[in-house]
Amino acid sequence: MHEVRAEITANVILVQVEAGQQVAEGDELVILESMKMEIPVLAPVDGIVAEVALSAGSTVAEGDLVAVIDNSG
Repeated sequence: MHEVRAEITANVILVQVEAGQQVAEGDELVILESMKMEIPVLAPVDGIVAEVALSAGSTVAEGDLVAVIDNSG
C-alpha cells in the first residue's frame, strides 16, 4: 500500500478517481487549488486505488492523506 499525501494546504476542486479504479504512475488523482493556482496530485505508482480520503469542496492541510494505492501486484 502506498499513501499519497498533500504537499500543500489547499482546497480540493476535483477528485478524478474512485476506490477500485486502476491507475498508472503519473495519472491525476485530484486537483487542488491554492492561491488561484491549480495543483494536480499525481499517482506515484501503478496500482488500484484502495481509498480516496477527501472529496471535492473540502480543504486539505500539508501532510493530509489524499488516497491509498494498492501496488502489491
